[in-house]
Amino acid sequence: MLIRFLIVRIIQFSENLRNVAAETRNQKAPNKKDDENKNIAAQTFTFRELATATKNFRQECMIGEGGFGRVYKGRLDRTGQIVAVKQLDRNGLQGNREFLVEVLMLSLLHHNNLVNLIGYCADGEQRLLVYEYMPLGALEDHLFDVSPERTPLDWFTRMKIALNAARGLEYLHHKANPPVIYRDLKSSNILLDKEYNAKLSDFGLAKLGPMGDNSHVSSRVMGTYGYCAPEYQRTGQLTVKSDVYSFGVVLLELITGKRAVDITKNGHDQILVAWAEPIFKDTNRYAELADPLFKGDFPKRSFNQAVAIAAMCLQEDPVVRPLISDVVTALTFLWVESGTGFVSPISPPLPDSSTDNEESHEEEKNTSSKERERAVAEAIEWGSNSRTQNQRLP
Repeated sequence: MLIRFLIVRIIQFSENLRNVAAETRNQKAPNKKDDENKNIAAQTFTFRELATATKNFRQECMIGEGGFGRVYKGRLDRTGQIVAVKQLDRNGLQGNREFLVEVLMLSLLHHNNLVNLIGYCADGEQRLLVYEYMPLGALEDHLFDVSPERTPLDWFTRMKIALNAARGLEYLHHKANPPVIYRDLKSSNILLDKEYNAKLSDFGLAKLGPMGDNSHVSSRVMGTYGYCAPEYQRTGQLTVKSDVYSFGVVLLELITGKRAVDITKNGHDQILVAWAEPIFKDTNRYAELADPLFKGDFPKRSFNQAVAIAAMCLQEDPVVRPLISDVVTALTFLWVESGTGFVSPISPPLPDSSTDNEESHEEEKNTSSKERERAVAEAIEWGSNSRTQNQRLP
């Protein structure tokens, strides 16, 4: 009965979303990008299949553990594909509701920066989710408590991860139809492939965003302490700007190498944002935010721009926080201008070098560089002015 109920709910929910999306598409010209949002049904697995895939959930196959349960690396007999299998703890934090939401969301949402849900199992009381395998695990494993024998993440890899995460949020906020509020962005929910491409995972707390004339959705306060936006904690009113605040916390973690909450510290120093707030107000102190593991090896201008972006996202007033699409733009400019060999995925391929086009290409390159610098400078000035104005308010 439970499996039947689950499937019925998925079908009903999918149909509702398709109807809303269809109505929206009818109001605009046809676009090839609409094909990207076609729903792809997740596969169903038996518990026996997943037990076989994970060697009966052996300890040696376990790759992660949390309040929701455990994650195992496995190999599917059907296809030979290597996967990650999340076995939910029946007494844990993620119950039937969150399980259903995650199946629904990841069955409907598809983007390069969202983890791919392959399927699920709902045999009896068992609740399991099957994802694509991300070999480098969670961002937090590469950012905090890094042992001396390991190479810490360099500056440009961190900015690449930040940009990927921002693009995932941009898809949820501005391209998914209807929009989705992620609600649980944190470093442990950002997974990395072997090339440090980042994808958002764990959609059990995601909610559909406000529609029509509504400015927010009301919800019981959920999420992780240290990442939740202050207005959401106070009122339970959720908007896409709540996710932007959480992104600001993650970006600050990437900059500093510090956890959002560190109970080993005292007073305000326990909360990363509270510790950083006085430093945001003085650009001459920005270097104090740098992760000691950098050992000073980072580009100062790029670093200052990233700090300014984080400060903008962490504004107390959600109205003056940027949209995540603006954050993506700023981070893209920051990353492309770094000159480190990374190529932005949205950058067009370079034209064939020839005598005829070298001069025009060089002129175009110089113009593009100036536009990038101007855009980032304006973003930083906007963030600085907004923060100054807020300080003057009674």
